[in-house]
This record gives sequence, C-alpha cells and structure tokens, in this order.
Amino acid sequence: MHAYRSHTCAALTAANVGETVRLSGWVHRVRDHGGVLFIDLRDHFGVTQVLCDGDSAAFAELEKVRSEWCIRIDGTVKARDPELVNAKLPTGEIEVYVRELEVLGAADELPLMVFGDQEYPEETRLRYRYLDLRREAMQQNMTLRSDVVSSMRKRMWDQGFREYQTPIITASSPEGARDFLVPSRLHPGKFYALPQAPQQFKQLIMVSGFDKYFQIAPCFRDEDPRADRSPTDFYQLDLEMSFVEQQDVFDTIQPVLTGVFEEFGGGRKVDQDWPQISYKDAALWYGSDKPDLRNPIKMQVVSDHFRGSGFAIFAKLLEQEGTEIRAIPAPTGGSRKFCDRMNAFAQKEGLPGMGYIFWRDQGEGMEAAGPLAKNIGPERTEAIRQQLSLGVGDAAFFLGGKPKAFEKVAGKARDVIGDELGLSKKDRFAFAWIVDFPIYEQDEETGAIDFEHNPFSMPQGGMEALQGNPLDVRGYQYDLACNGYELVSGAIRNHKPEIMLKAFELAGYGEDEVKSRFGALFNAFHFGAPPHGGCAAGIDRIVMLLADEANIREVMMFPMNQRAEDLMMDAPSDPTSDQLMELGLRIIPQD
Repeated sequence: MHAYRSHTCAALTAANVGETVRLSGWVHRVRDHGGVLFIDLRDHFGVTQVLCDGDSAAFAELEKVRSEWCIRIDGTVKARDPELVNAKLPTGEIEVYVRELEVLGAADELPLMVFGDQEYPEETRLRYRYLDLRREAMQQNMTLRSDVVSSMRKRMWDQGFREYQTPIITASSPEGARDFLVPSRLHPGKFYALPQAPQQFKQLIMVSGFDKYFQIAPCFRDEDPRADRSPTDFYQLDLEMSFVEQQDVFDTIQPVLTGVFEEFGGGRKVDQDWPQISYKDAALWYGSDKPDLRNPIKMQVVSDHFRGSGFAIFAKLLEQEGTEIRAIPAPTGGSRKFCDRMNAFAQKEGLPGMGYIFWRDQGEGMEAAGPLAKNIGPERTEAIRQQLSLGVGDAAFFLGGKPKAFEKVAGKARDVIGDELGLSKKDRFAFAWIVDFPIYEQDEETGAIDFEHNPFSMPQGGMEALQGNPLDVRGYQYDLACNGYELVSGAIRNHKPEIMLKAFELAGYGEDEVKSRFGALFNAFHFGAPPHGGCAAGIDRIVMLLADEANIREVMMFPMNQRAEDLMMDAPSDPTSDQLMELGLRIIPQD
C-alpha cells in the first residue's frame, strides 16, 4: 500500500465497503459521541467521515488529535445506516472504521478556524494565508482560477496562437503606472525594471515574424490598491497579432472569453451581443468607460430645457463655456422618499445635491412634482418627460457643470438607482467594447499635453490626424467592460517610425528621448514592421467575476494587503548593510 493513501478523501463509495484503505488529510471536525469518535477527514478533493471506538488500538491516540492536525489513518470501509447517509457528500454512503493512526503534522492553537463561516480580519487572513487557503471557499476559488487559465490556454491554441515567454527583468517603460525598479550589481548606479506589461516585447515578436503570440503574463505595477486591483503584481492573458485591424482582435478574443464565462459562470447568462460604444458616448450615457450594461439606464443631455429657465442655478451655470445639464432617468423611482434619498447620496459624494422631478397620478391626470418642476414650469417639465420616455411613477435626477467634474458621481448615482429600483438584471454577464479613446489629455493647470492612454496606439487617420488639435485625436484603442469592470485593454499599434516620433513629440518627448527609452522598438520599425495589434485580459478580475467575489484578493493565492505589504513573508523588508554595499546603494532616512 502507498505510504500515505490508497484513496483520496472524495473517492470512496458504497462499492468500496469491506475494503482496507489508507487516507491522509486534515482533521476538519471532531465529534465525541460518548466513547465513539467521529472525525471529518479532509484533503483537497473532499471529506470522508472516519470513526473509532474503544475496541480500536488507535482510539487513545485519536483522542489527542485536534482541528487541522495532519494525519494518516488505516481502516475498513463500512456502509452507513440508511438514515445516516449524507447525500450532500460524494462519500456520504460510507464511513471508515480507524484501526491505525499516524500523526503526520500536529497543529498549534489556530489563529483562525478553517471549519465554519467565521469572518476574520484581513490582517489575520493574510498573515496566516496558508490556513486561510484551506477553507472550502478559497480552495474553490483557487481551483477555479487554475481551471480558467487552463481553459484560456486551450482556447488560444485552438485559434492558432502559440505561447512565448518574455523577460521579467527589463527596462523602464511608461505604461501609465510606476515601475518597480531593480538595482544592478554588475552596473552600479543603474536599474532594471519589472515589466508593467510585455508591451514592447510582444510588438517585437510581431516584427520578428511570429504572427500570433499569447502568454499568461505576470505584470508588475507600483499602484495604489483598490478592491479590483492588486498594488504590486497581476496576471493577464496577453496576445498580439500581425496584419490585423481592430475588428479582427475583437473577433479573436470574444469567443475565448465567451467560452470561459459560459464554462465557469455557474449558469449565468452570457450576452452574445457585445456593442461597440465610443468613449465619448460611454461617458455621456453611463458616466464611466467601464459601464455596467446590466443596468438599462442611459443618461441624456437636457441642457436646452434649462436655458433661460426659472431654475437660476442651472440657467446661470449654462452661461459658462463647457457646461451642460444631464438627466438620469429613474423608472419606478417616483416617490419623494426615494428622491430625497438620492439627493442625500449626492451630498455624501461631495456635491451640493441632485435636482429631481417625479411624476405622479393626481386623479385628474399626471402631475410633475419636486422643486425643479415648480421652477421651470409645466411645458419644460413635459418636454423633459417626453425626451426621457418617462411616465407616472417615474423620476429623473439632474446634475450640471463641466462634465468631468460630475461624471463620476453621475455614474455612481446611475448604479445606485439601478440597484435600488431593481432595474439591473444581475444574473448575467454583459459585455461592451469601449472604442475611440482620446490619445492625449491636457493638464488643466499647466496646459501641457500628455498621453491619456497607451502611447503605442495608432492614431485614427495616421500622420494627418496629428497635424491638428491633439485633443481631437482618437486612437485605435479599446477596452472591454463587463458588469462595471474593465476586463480587457488593447490597441492597434503605431508601427510607423515617423508617426511614432510625431505622436511622442506632441506629448513633449523629443526624438532623442524616444530613441533612448524605446530604442529597440523604434529601430525595429525601420526593418519592415507589419501592421499589428492585440490586447490583454485581466485574469484576476475575470476570476473575481466568475467567483462572484467583490475583492480581487479573494482569487489571488498570496496577495498583498491594502498597504502593499506581504504580512506572511514580511515584505517589503530592510536590506542588510552588505546587500546595500554590494549594490552601491545608500538609504536616505525619510523625515
């Protein structure tokens, strides 16, 4: 017999009754029934009930074991009495009578319990992650993650892609976040960087003639943490293709993700129609470039109804350049109580409030109610109602100013309205491509132009587009949103050296700097670079959605905490004097 087990803790059934077996695992739960000990023995695969009484030579030793001890048992498989069969377990028809016991690893007093649904502080869970990961939910999440990655790989191979690995130690590159720098021992005073993404390398793979590349790629970014983003590292399905246009990339990644979500989505509906929405329209309709389309609400511009109206706040606001008034329709939200609650929400978000109108039946017909309705009069109110296609029992909320100042709050309000009124159909995955991103943005204080998104994107219109106002330039750049999260980001790349130089020039990068920072890519483009493009899908976020978790740390094996600390491994840690000396570094104390 094998030294540790003849079967896993999920393998035994009624067909094994009478057999002598060996199991190894962890003591999940101990129950003492007056001289008979019952133990739920757990391994990665499942749970088997084992029992022992005073007639067994192992009884005295089994009495000593406690939760999470790792043990091996030898015993005989017995059928449970019919009334004691546990239909919820694959092994529920049997139990194993223990005849011999070996303690493989005793456990000290536990800082957190594995059995049960107790909640523990995140600090405790991350410090003792190896215990936290024993819990059933975490085992399921990590298994799901592994299965998703395996499925992605197979689907990419089935489409004619091959997986290639790119370097982990490389040069610094602007990807929109801070680099993690790595000091060089052999070149004192110089630094490598951990790649924020394999961006330049995968483009160079295309120049090298490989045509279709993918990789399950680790990426490293020194970012501020949030619920859907790791502060240090993450994994993505990274892909690149030659001789393609934007739609070709969409047609490649859509069946991969559709298949993954259908395979692991637990029966939830996976939308097959993925609309393409411009960045501008997404901001207008949803207040976000990663809209949740499970919510049917679309915001609209209603500025004309308030110009010269009796509502002085909006009327005067519209006299300023670049301002507008937007409405958030709220079907079935037509009560003063709900409207007041949403007004309070806006105030919590830092706005003075949120104007509203709601429509009610007064017996003799429909009436518009609320302070705005009284100020702008029945004709304007009726025009707003018709534009928004609202009726009795509905409401609308209004925000005004320069869009960038209120769009984010408007987007949050849309989400809250959809959730509270039950308008959002939660049991589905709703996807949308966000396209036509602006390549440049302008600093409001300095007026300086810089890249708003990926600097390697091909501008729509090529060189000609770069001759006008940079803020009007749109790129062949795209994101895929699902249920309010950005899952994919990508672009058709700028593969022409002269367009690349001009694009960087508009953002304040001279030719020498471009050659210095992106020399390999810039030089490669002089030797017959093919048109190419691709994208990257965030594996952590995809698994988070599939697992129905709200925090990305629930689907990462060993995540950092909110302060980018690894409490289990005590990282980051202080270097030794010898290490600093060898690297030629000195730490300057922070005040």
